[in-house]
Amino acid sequence: MTSAYQELCRTFQRLSRFGHLGAIVGVDMQTTMPPGGSQARGEALAELSVFMHETLTNPRLGSLFDAAQQDSLNDVEQANLYEMQRAWQQASLLPASLVEAKSLAGSRCEHAWRQQRPANDWQGFATNLKEVVKLSREEAQLRADALGVSRYDALLDLYEPGMTSAQLDSTFGDLKSWLPELLQQAVARQQSRTILQPVGPFAIEGQKQLGLRLMETLGFDFHHGRLDVSAHPFCGGVPEDVRITTRYSENDFLSAMMGVIHETGHARYEQNLPQQWRGLPVAQARSTAIHESQSLFMEMQLGRSKAFLQRIHPQVVALMGEQPALEVHNFIPLTQRVQPGLIRVDADELSYPAHVILRYEIERALIEGEIEVDDIPALWDEKMQQSLGIDTRGNYRDGCMQDIHWTDGAFGYFPTYTLGAMYAAQLFHAVKQAIPQVEDLIQHGDLQPLFDWLKQNIWQHGSRFSTAQLLINATGETLNPAYFRQHLEQRYLSE
Repeated sequence: MTSAYQELCRTFQRLSRFGHLGAIVGVDMQTTMPPGGSQARGEALAELSVFMHETLTNPRLGSLFDAAQQDSLNDVEQANLYEMQRAWQQASLLPASLVEAKSLAGSRCEHAWRQQRPANDWQGFATNLKEVVKLSREEAQLRADALGVSRYDALLDLYEPGMTSAQLDSTFGDLKSWLPELLQQAVARQQSRTILQPVGPFAIEGQKQLGLRLMETLGFDFHHGRLDVSAHPFCGGVPEDVRITTRYSENDFLSAMMGVIHETGHARYEQNLPQQWRGLPVAQARSTAIHESQSLFMEMQLGRSKAFLQRIHPQVVALMGEQPALEVHNFIPLTQRVQPGLIRVDADELSYPAHVILRYEIERALIEGEIEVDDIPALWDEKMQQSLGIDTRGNYRDGCMQDIHWTDGAFGYFPTYTLGAMYAAQLFHAVKQAIPQVEDLIQHGDLQPLFDWLKQNIWQHGSRFSTAQLLINATGETLNPAYFRQHLEQRYLSE
């Protein structure tokens, strides 16, 4: 006889396959779909979302969960049951009509954003965003009422289970107490050096080839993934077919290069999730911040380290051409340059947290109803002036319209970027304890021990453990932001 647990597994494996289709279609929407396909694609994705929601909220599942509690399950199966029940409970809070409306509004807002951002059309964007915010507030209220938490915390829990805005305020508050001074010290220290800027143009094809070689260096499995171009870099698809994207500028190859390294970190995590549990929630990535820790581990801890930059330098020169700015003594400080700017995805790792905290504070106030969409530009400029000394008045394109996340209602996502940076620093510290010679290995191109450590401690566990337990298992303690500060001070004030 089939147990209740086994029947639940079959249902979630079906959902996983439908999710597979939605993920690939979503990638196509952002990469190769012609503009005329937007409305029909949005309707198709909304229909799929409703179908999956109806499957996940089938009343019969409630009795199956009750029965499955009596099944004899090992620890992995118990973790999987917990994740299935959590997904069921989360979905059951929302009516299908809201799921459909939010999907349609998100598709409409995201597609229009692609033209509105280059045109600096805040008013056009705001019109669509207001509908997304309205529906996101409705969702947040339903979740908050059921969970007994604030509206923002209810959405935050979707991305980072167990995290609260109170914890974020404490962690980010501490960060804000010392980061501005460290940022000023690093900028002042670097002003005493002459750092040459590369002179383009840099051929797009050469940049693509450089990205592909770096992906190969970082162990990307091209049999189960590929590199494309999109308006906003991302990692999508499914573990068996991971799609990463970047964007190119003929005047700046470093942005695309580091973007590829970042997204490859996401991809390596996806490609190494536990295959033996494929299709089940326990096989999925633990959380958004843990996912981000893997991309920032690759980009910041590894990718901008002196040892790694020395290793890849010959490839960079071979494909980008010889020039004084790309001589190794200039190339390394160039990639570690601290220079506060407008764009989050191009920010150095010292100023990056300021971008994240700004967005966190705005989106939390927006979801809680403390501000409205029309208040965003002025508040954005105020916070950019305070944290980075940058004026964004009238520049919506490079200000509050630069990110894709709010277009589809992904409120609660932004904090996970800086949490991920903290996790990454803590993980790399643990790596250095476990593999004392790791920097020598990196400089000689032997990255396998590093990848083996990540697979053993993070990748292979999927969602088997909570975020806190996963960190304890890997590093011996829960989140400790001190390692992030230690890393920044060592790289920017000592090296």
